[in-house]
Order: sequence, then structure tokens, then C-alpha cells
Amino acid sequence: MNTHLIALQLMAAQGCLGAFDTLYHHELTEALPGRATARRELSIHAVRALIYSALFIGLAGWAFHGAWALVLLAVFSVEIVLTLWDFVVEDRTRLLPATERVTHTVLAMNGGAFIALLALNTPAWWALPTALAWQPQGALSVFLALCGVGVGLSGVRDAFAARAIGQLTLRDGGAPEPDFGASERSFLVTGATGFIGQRLVRALLRDGHRVTVLTRQVRQAAWLFDGRVDCVDSMAQLPASRRIDVVINLAGARILGWRWTAARRAALRASRVALTNNLVAWIATAEHKPAQLISASAIGYYGTQRRGDDTVLTENDGPQPMFMSDLCREWEQAAQGAAVHGVRVACTRFGLVLGTQGALPMMLLPIKLGLGGPLGGGTQWLSWIHVDDVIGGIAHLCRSGEAGAFNFTAPESLTQARFNRVAAGVLHRPYGLPTPGWPMRLMLGEQADLLLEGQRVAPARLLASGYAFRHPQLEGALRSLA
Repeated sequence: MNTHLIALQLMAAQGCLGAFDTLYHHELTEALPGRATARRELSIHAVRALIYSALFIGLAGWAFHGAWALVLLAVFSVEIVLTLWDFVVEDRTRLLPATERVTHTVLAMNGGAFIALLALNTPAWWALPTALAWQPQGALSVFLALCGVGVGLSGVRDAFAARAIGQLTLRDGGAPEPDFGASERSFLVTGATGFIGQRLVRALLRDGHRVTVLTRQVRQAAWLFDGRVDCVDSMAQLPASRRIDVVINLAGARILGWRWTAARRAALRASRVALTNNLVAWIATAEHKPAQLISASAIGYYGTQRRGDDTVLTENDGPQPMFMSDLCREWEQAAQGAAVHGVRVACTRFGLVLGTQGALPMMLLPIKLGLGGPLGGGTQWLSWIHVDDVIGGIAHLCRSGEAGAFNFTAPESLTQARFNRVAAGVLHRPYGLPTPGWPMRLMLGEQADLLLEGQRVAPARLLASGYAFRHPQLEGALRSLA
């Protein structure tokens, strides 16, 4: 049995599995390069990827004789330690989806197998004169070398991402912290493990407040916030005697994704409307009623504007008879149920939230690849807001105690074409390659309206209440994130 050849074949399988894990999990579904908490994990990935790159390219065509065999064993030992460390860091910072956990298990088993097979050759290689002996394996060697180049590029990408997260952390450290109110208060936050929720909870903790988190991912939330928050997985775990001063409701399943089938619509409603009803039901029984409920909504409340319609929409405009508008309207109606119990209710209608997580990384990907241009004609309006202003706006409402609907969008709205042109300029990429909208509509159905139709929404009430935006212009907002 040629154990060396079998080991190389298992390495080829490792390359395929690793590429899937990196592209599907780390880049697409988990978006690790945009997670503020993923800096250490990305750093480990970078070192491991560079080690794998050297192994793939080295073993693709050479046998490690003499002292080189001991070097190979040392590299294997380092890789095993890094893998175990990576497992620990992952479990302490995020809850892995089932597909990623299964993939990592298979990768670990496969990696252990090819390392063991190569280790079997070590005594024979150690007995030979020290040299890197040329032993190509035809097409297999070519494939392994290509895997080495690919994983090396991935390692460089992760290293730059880890460095960028560190720079953003330092930059954020110099920015003024949001002020949620002078006195210490108790907050209940839903959706705390999400993109916006993580930043909100950390801002509340830095401002000296007590935080209780409602989440299905109790273990992850406890790790995520270093044990500084109380975690419950249902409102039934909160006794009626628990004092909560402010409820901030951010929970809701991701709106972009699978087609809006009947089952998908029911899931979206349950994650928003049903959960909000549960919050209001708890408020009804609470011995100490919260003073305020700030509940998320979206500018999807207004439906869509037809191409060429430049009307500016404010909080005085109404909904349209379509699913995303109905969903937001029902969500807000559920939140308004708390007003019956003397709670001031503010509904925050979010535009496209820009940050290192969320939709922006995927929106910028074609631009980074030099393929940026107008999408579906590009004349649709795009209303956006920087995540810093989402947190700042929520803090502003906590201080003012105002109720009603508030558009959480920047003062500047742009067409989609103009948005991409500004982004291309910030990223120093070419602009101009148009993308037709029909493939997206074919894949997503009615959901494509979120990208191909727009709304020109102004934050009229937020501005009137005295809120000063940190990022009122798109160029500055993108530069703070690029």
C-alpha cells in the first residue's frame, strides 16, 4: 500500500473541504471578516492557512528526507495545536451552525488521517540523506499546488481582515460613546447576538447599565459578552417582579434569503410579531412596568416607490398593500400593545444598515472585484444609515423618552447607481459594468423588490428631535468602514 499517495489524495480532499468551509461559512453565512469579535479566530486562520499553503505546495512534488522529515513533524505539531486552539476560540465567541460544525469535524478527521499516514513515512525518510527529493504525482501534484496557492491567498485575506478589525477597534475607541441616560437603568434586549444587537449591548455595558438578554443562544451570548449580561431563552424565565426600565426589541429572522413562501412568511412573522406579542404579554404581568419600549421596524413599512418617483417619504406616509409593508405594520401594531400599560413605545424604521457585518460586505463584493455598476437600471432610491447612528439614535430616544415612529436613515438618500459609484471611489475600483435585475427577480421573486425597487426616506422626526448624525454622508460612512 502506497501510504504516501493515499495521504496526498486525502490532502486533496482536505483542500476541497477547506475551500467550501472558507467560502460558504467564513465568508458568506458567518461573514467572519466583518465580526468585531472574530479578530483572534481570523488570526489563527491566517497562520493555519499559511502553514497549509506551505504543506500543500511542498508535499505536492517533494519528499522530505533526513532532517526535513523532523521539520515536517514539527509543522504538523504546530498545526494540531492551532486547530485545537481554533476550536476553543470558536466556541467562546460564536455558536457554529450545524453545517460548519459537521464540516470542521470531517476536516479534523481527514486531517488527522493524512498526518498519520505521512508520519508513517518519517522513519524511512529520516534514514535518508537530508534533501527535498523531487517526487511529482502528475495531475494530483498540480491540484495540490493550486490548493496551496488558494489557501495561501485565504490566509493573507484573513490576516488583513484581523488587522482591519484591530484598526477599527482602535478608531472606535477614540469616538465618543453613546449616552443612554445619566442614571443606571436595567435594559432588556432581544436580538442581542445579531449585528446591531452586539454593538448595542456593548455600548449599554460601557455606559454603566444592567442588561438582560432574551436569546435562543444563551451559551453564545454569555461567552459573547464575557458573562456581564443575564441571559434567558424565554420570557417565562423572567419573574414578574424583575425590574426592567427599558425594553429594546431588535429580534427578527433575516429578511433576505430564501423565497417568501408561505412557510417563510410565517417564520418571518413569528420572529417579529409573535415575539413582540410575548414581550407585551410579559409587560402586562410585570409588577414594575418598563418606562419605554423601543421596537425595531424597517422602511419596508412604506412599500416601494416606482422608478422616477423622487418623493421624499417621512413618518407621516402610510404603508402599501404588499408583504414587506404588511409585516412591518403588524410588527409595529404588536409593539403598540405595550402603550395600553402606560409604556412609551418608539418604533425605529431602519434603512439599509451599513457596518462590517450585515448586507454591506456582500453589496461591496462585486465592487471590490471591479464589477460595480448600476443594478437593475440603478435609478431606484437607496436609504441607508451607519450602524454608529443606529446605536446613537437609540441612545437619543432613551434620553428623550419620545414615542412614535422614527425613520432611522441618514439625511442623504442616493440612487443605487450613485451608491455604487461612491463605493467604487472609496474602494478605488472601476465603476460602470451594469447588472440586469431579471436574474435576481427570477431567483428571489417578490423579495427582489428590496434590491430592485427603492424608497427615498428622510429621518424627519429624528432630526426634529435634535439628533446629530455622526455619518450624514455616504462617502464618510464608507471610509469609516473600508
